[in-house]
Amino acid sequence: MAASEDRADEAKQESTTPAEPVDDLVSTHHTITADGAELAYTATTGRIVLREEVHADGKFEGFKPKAEVFLTSYVADGEPGSRPVTFAFNGGPGSSSVWLHVGLLGPRRVVSGDAGDLAPPPYGLADNPETLLRHSDLVFIDPVSTGYSRAVEGGTPGDFHGYQKDIESIAEVIRLWTTRNGRWMSPKYLAGESYGTLRAAALAEHLQSRHGLYPNGLLLISSVLDMGTIRFTEGNDLPYSLFLPTYAAIAHYHGKHGDRPLREVLDEAEKFAAEDYPWALARGARLSASEREDVVRRVAVLSGLSEDYVDRANLRIEHIRFFTELLRDRRETVGRMDGRFTGWERDAAGEHFTDDPSISGIRGAYSAAINHYLREELDYASDLPYETLSSRVHPWSYKEFEGASVSVVDKLGAAFQANPHLRVHVGCGYTDGATPYFAAEHVLAQVPIPERLRENIDVRYYPAGHMMYVHEESRIQQSADLAEFVNTRP
Repeated sequence: MAASEDRADEAKQESTTPAEPVDDLVSTHHTITADGAELAYTATTGRIVLREEVHADGKFEGFKPKAEVFLTSYVADGEPGSRPVTFAFNGGPGSSSVWLHVGLLGPRRVVSGDAGDLAPPPYGLADNPETLLRHSDLVFIDPVSTGYSRAVEGGTPGDFHGYQKDIESIAEVIRLWTTRNGRWMSPKYLAGESYGTLRAAALAEHLQSRHGLYPNGLLLISSVLDMGTIRFTEGNDLPYSLFLPTYAAIAHYHGKHGDRPLREVLDEAEKFAAEDYPWALARGARLSASEREDVVRRVAVLSGLSEDYVDRANLRIEHIRFFTELLRDRRETVGRMDGRFTGWERDAAGEHFTDDPSISGIRGAYSAAINHYLREELDYASDLPYETLSSRVHPWSYKEFEGASVSVVDKLGAAFQANPHLRVHVGCGYTDGATPYFAAEHVLAQVPIPERLRENIDVRYYPAGHMMYVHEESRIQQSADLAEFVNTRP
């Protein structure tokens, strides 16, 4: 009787034990015409299993599966292993890699339209002759809880929802792909957008110090390396100055500066934001009445807001309030991710908009494109929802920065110190109200490197927003700029 009970218990335990996860990669073969020639490539997509070493009482007990991470790679056929490879991801935290994947870098791109001329559902896909695949193999990575990436059955997703664990898991994906595909001797680049730029800078240092994997370059698109430059918190006046040139660019786009050239407006805004404006904010109640009146006037002219509003806001224009206020007389709001986009609110008297028209305007197109593309063209089938933007990663843990600003400026400096051949490309959109270009310039100037290495940092600007590649002219120019960067050797 006891033996039969034991067998029953064992059978019950086996039935409730999750099956061991395995990689489920699928490969397909494609061609694209680029630069007047046919480029053949292999696309591989699916989930790979990440494992961690388990030790107990000083003993090694094997590798425990912890997550299944979704990726899509593109490798040119017949190319030597020395061809560059670019690992790409977006930010959020909580974003999949869909934006860079089908918006800018990949061989297929979404047809979403642009500000003022958005495409209607069900949207479309087209070949991308400007794809970076012409010059570099590509690997798009979706962090845990985004895309099709998940913690293993019985695992804890929250273990990956934080600064350090996110860095470690993405680094492990890069190490595994590099090793399994024999690419240790290939030039390697890390491409990140938004929070993905913070991730990329920290990854460069982590890959070097943990695995001895030295990247050749970083592609930072809509860069934010120090969160203190974009967070409007009590006692932190820095963002008010750093956002002002972006406010001026958005106001210019919407006709608030008449026929003045954009560059002229930005030059004035940048000078004021770098000199008199932060001085005035620091003076506070010590400003004389005439000094305060002058600052109110200058902020109002540059931002496109009324003097009365600037005065009532105590000279400090928080970004969501700006996006809600700028076109209030037209009963419109402007986008945070891209101030060229406009929307409307059910409550036209509200102080903060409830919807970012630059995200809602294109999200449907990107979601439709990636869900169709992965299943119908790359042959990867899954009934999981593909999480383009997931709120499930929040609250995101920054426990490593308790009591301090979230910044990876020191990590980037350390990466340069170990690898002085490292090069950094930074792409900035003038109407990006999420990661303003003047804040990126401010942070890059603080990276602790010798003056001779500053020539390794290349900054490019585009007349669009956070996903500047939504704007066709910017997409074509940015594609050329990235190709030039990857093709340049020290």
